[in-house]
Amino acid sequence: MNKTPAMTMGTAQWAMLVTLSLLWGGTFFFIEVALDDLPPLTLVLLRVALAAVALHVYIFATGRRLPASLRLWGAFAVMGLFNNLVPFSLISWGQTQISGSLASILNATTPIWTVLLAQWLTADEKLTGLRAVGVALGFIGVAVMIGIEALSGLGGALLAQLAVVGAAVCYASTGIYGRRFSGIRPSQVATGQLTMTSVMMLPVALAVDRPWTLPMPSAAAIGAIFGLALASTAVAYILYFRLLASSGAVNLLLVTFLIPISATALGMGLLGETLQAQHLAGMAMIAAGLAAIDGRPVAWLRRRGRL
Repeated sequence: MNKTPAMTMGTAQWAMLVTLSLLWGGTFFFIEVALDDLPPLTLVLLRVALAAVALHVYIFATGRRLPASLRLWGAFAVMGLFNNLVPFSLISWGQTQISGSLASILNATTPIWTVLLAQWLTADEKLTGLRAVGVALGFIGVAVMIGIEALSGLGGALLAQLAVVGAAVCYASTGIYGRRFSGIRPSQVATGQLTMTSVMMLPVALAVDRPWTLPMPSAAAIGAIFGLALASTAVAYILYFRLLASSGAVNLLLVTFLIPISATALGMGLLGETLQAQHLAGMAMIAAGLAAIDGRPVAWLRRRGRL
């Protein structure tokens, strides 16, 4: 019986993955800033609605149209529910009780869940020994880089921590589900998913948060909302669906290992933060994990007789 070849990544895909990690690197920071002035569900609504509007403008400006198929819009709704509405809400609520650092470590379990689900649900993303080692190294590297002290919060606010882990499981599931959109332009899929999320999120936020009763958010919160909506959601999802179609769910969701590196780089460039020994150690472990998952560096060393 012929086996379906595993999905791999070339230079262009790795470049897009790094860019996506930069776009998502500020997500937890943006959320923390915005939550000072806004309740979680209202923040999620603003995030997805502003991103959807921006993408509709982009679609119109580029002369494209959204698909008319009701079946496809149903799939957009499923994707929007489990890739946006549920995980965005869980993370935003979770961060009202735990730090962004701990949330980002818990979010980095996404590739672990993806590998486990892909083993059962896909034919071309099966678990291998190298992939398992790589995922383990990547996760440990994230924890080391962010700071083991962030794990001191484990055990307290258990529901908030479970909420973030639940979001990671959602991301893993939709990473696999979203492969069905491979024949559609990434900008169209991103617009469709975010539009359906906005439609579903509106009555929830209105009923729970009653946002019309809230005071005007600060300039910092408004800036965080737009950064979250435009960079970390609208642009990021175009790259997300492009990578999903070309590289598969497991490879795509390795981005959660790269996000702490991007966040550190952004902190150094924008906030004058310094690079510490734990950052270098974490980066080295993440790099080793990514190399093991990619497989090509290991294969090259074997050909050279060094492994």
